[in-house]
Amino acid sequence: MILNGIHHIAIICANYERSKAFYRDVLGLRIIREVYREERDSWKLDLAIGDQYVIELFSFPDPPARVSRPEAQGLRHLAFSVTDIDKAVADLQSKGITPEPVRIDPHTNQRFTFFADPDGLPLELYEVSR
Repeated sequence: MILNGIHHIAIICANYERSKAFYRDVLGLRIIREVYREERDSWKLDLAIGDQYVIELFSFPDPPARVSRPEAQGLRHLAFSVTDIDKAVADLQSKGITPEPVRIDPHTNQRFTFFADPDGLPLELYEVSR
């Protein structure tokens, strides 16, 4: 098998409108398509970064909370690459989001920080040199 890349990441949110606003207005992802699936009482929102389809945001009636401890099994976090982490952090702060202090990856010497989406999903900004 040869994998060509990651096609998308699916996220189930607790409050659809709040999460839609966060990913669109705070993170600046572009809406590709929004569909209400009446048979499931569920919204599905397809989001992109630039021209790349990235996230499927779903709502479901009463989704169970997921255990999220730093070393729990399963998906640990979702990382977004940025070219200027200081600018990205300032942008988040201007929108009421407080990221953790910026750290340096000891193996790559690249800078990164974490913050959370409205449901507490850990998100990372990872500075990639130009």
